[in-house]
Amino acid sequence: MTPVFDSHAHYDDAAFEYDREIVLTELSRQARTRVVNAGCDLASSRASLELAESYPFVYAACGIHPSAAETAAPEGLGQLEELLKHPKCVALGEIGLDYHWPTPSREAQKAAFAAQLELAARIGKPVVVHDREAHSDTMDAVRGTSLRGLFHCFSGSAEMAAELIRMGWYIGFAGPLTYPNARKLREVAAGAPRDRVLLETDAPYLPPQRRRGQRCDSRFLPETAAALAAVWGVSAEEALEQTDRNGETFYGL
Repeated sequence: MTPVFDSHAHYDDAAFEYDREIVLTELSRQARTRVVNAGCDLASSRASLELAESYPFVYAACGIHPSAAETAAPEGLGQLEELLKHPKCVALGEIGLDYHWPTPSREAQKAAFAAQLELAARIGKPVVVHDREAHSDTMDAVRGTSLRGLFHCFSGSAEMAAELIRMGWYIGFAGPLTYPNARKLREVAAGAPRDRVLLETDAPYLPPQRRRGQRCDSRFLPETAAALAAVWGVSAEEALEQTDRNGETFYGL
């Protein structure tokens, strides 16, 4: 069976409160399915590790999202460092900048982001970056680092993607790749080296076009893979195989 590597999901989210076990058990029965569940704060990072301990195909990323930037004080960072030592924690994330909402302040977000980038460099973990309406400042933060990283749910320009690729970073595409108005995003995907692309659902968010209005989960990933395959000129199965290999490489599995 063709593999499904969902490089970024949130199964600890309240949207799965009533059927989380059912969904994850069904996924466990599908051959070669793997999921990286990303934390957004200390509580969700702990929940991600609990899921990773309960399901062999689930791995965790632990981090403090920009919306929780004010918790990235020394005590919080110390707790995060302990979580990152878990054998099934494969990355520090998701971290970054989000300027869509006015709070937390940009200064608080930048400080939390910088502190976590420093932590990742010190302990040797790759980072998963959230970048929403903050492309310039996010790029300024990661330039010059020696980190391995992934921009999840990429929304930047082709020029930004090219710079990240030159830095050795990876780019993640989610359901928006399938949206009718996502022409520029598909152009970015078409031009990206195939060994630097990951697929994700960001479950329960961002379902592909055919599922708009539904809660998203990893079972929808092949639909995003089909959109990627179309711009690459390959089959959906080939796109899934390639992004599975890329996920293994990036996360060190």
